[in-house]
Amino acid sequence: MKIGFVSLGCPKNLVDSEVMLGLAEQAGHVVTTEADGADVLVVNTCAFIDRAKQESIDTILEMAELKKQAAGRRLVVTGCLAERYREELRKEIPEIDAVLGTGEVGDFVAAVSGTAQRASGTGSREGASDDASGVEEAPSGLLAQPLRFYKRDPIRDTAAGLAAEQSRSGEALSRSGAALSRQPAAPVFGLDLPTYIYDADTPRRRATPAHYAYVKIAEGCDYKCAFCIIPKIRGHYRSRTVASIVAEARRLAAEGVRELLLISQDTTFYGIDRGERGALPRLLRALNEVEGLDWIRMLYLYPTTITDEVIDAVAELDKVCKYIDLPLQHASDPVLKRMKRPGTRASYERLLTNIRARIPDVTLRTTFIAGFPGETEADVDALVDFISAIGFDHLGVFTYSHEEGTSAFALPDDVPPEVKDVRQARIMEAQKALVARRQHGRVGQQTAIMVDGPSPAHEWVWRGRLAGQAPEIDPVVYLTDADPELLVPGRLLDVEIVGADEYDLVARPLAGR
Repeated sequence: MKIGFVSLGCPKNLVDSEVMLGLAEQAGHVVTTEADGADVLVVNTCAFIDRAKQESIDTILEMAELKKQAAGRRLVVTGCLAERYREELRKEIPEIDAVLGTGEVGDFVAAVSGTAQRASGTGSREGASDDASGVEEAPSGLLAQPLRFYKRDPIRDTAAGLAAEQSRSGEALSRSGAALSRQPAAPVFGLDLPTYIYDADTPRRRATPAHYAYVKIAEGCDYKCAFCIIPKIRGHYRSRTVASIVAEARRLAAEGVRELLLISQDTTFYGIDRGERGALPRLLRALNEVEGLDWIRMLYLYPTTITDEVIDAVAELDKVCKYIDLPLQHASDPVLKRMKRPGTRASYERLLTNIRARIPDVTLRTTFIAGFPGETEADVDALVDFISAIGFDHLGVFTYSHEEGTSAFALPDDVPPEVKDVRQARIMEAQKALVARRQHGRVGQQTAIMVDGPSPAHEWVWRGRLAGQAPEIDPVVYLTDADPELLVPGRLLDVEIVGADEYDLVARPLAGR
């Protein structure tokens, strides 16, 4: 069968999409980029905040319309929205043929072909109702960017990394609103949560450029941050073994991957669930020995689980990027307390000072939330002051999304949307001024970049990244006066920075490596 796929949301969701596509190809199915030729349409959804849910619903409805154009065509919905709103989706959008939650990745082939077949990996979804396969059937009648077989205008959202919600008209808009307005029964925490996680033997069809890949080192989360629904969608934290991750890394390096991006809900919690003290530094040292890799980058670190041993490993290992991605969410102590976040502004300042002392030239990235319930202008003043004092290299801001199923949902959503937007803009404006000064200070420096390829906006302009820039979420380096023979994706180039704008840099190649 020919499968058309749309993958939405974060890199963690993208890995799930790659696994599902790998399982499908292993079973003999074919992935197509032509909607008209697809026998099965699949949407892997996101449900983290309202805009992500809206985009997911809009995309499902779009695929439902395409389904009607061919008799016998199936529509499968997977991922976080499916886990969270399983019954609502089936009721409100009857065109959906099968719904798979986040713990049912191994049942993807069954959903596509109707045959009972479980793939390699660990666990499933506890408590899932099924026939023979774990697939819930509904009545008959998609770079770390979305995989699509149709085009939309790309929109960079520095706060959330999500496409802007799509406006729809007529019946589609009405059905979208109905599907999102219904509140699902809250999952029973610890009883019906997903347990699946893929392993080194699970096939993947990578959707990123050939020279970098995401590797999910763990799944789930055990924290109870007030604003976050992820633990109820993804289940308890569960780490893969070092051996499994290293085996996957070796295979990816053999396939031409030069940059490995390690991801999970909390990467620095790795191994703690297994009682393995110091597991993350050991993993980094093992991966540093994998032949063929140039860069190893960690994303999604947590302020209370990043240890001196982790920091020292980043400082010492030559392949590990001196890059710390540490979502802090806020810096006002009263807001942090209501968010149920461990730590205070003072503890964060001590941590960041320690990181900078142990890792010279470290790049710091963080994210914050504007407009959490009870946030005052004084809280925002404190946050802006913190940002100015620390001087982060990269920073994103979400506006708070009031999500049912979270403990914050019991609080009044008392910051109006327009005020949230103003506060988000104020925080980003403060960061913009800091970054502009820092970027202009780089002009004249010589450094190394990894070539990514042509710019999406200008195919004749190539771009790359510093070791302090992660793909898709951070600024880039545009190349000028470049010998075309040097422009090979994944190649490391020595360059001189010759220009800068507000965020991005311009560089002239000196030599290839």
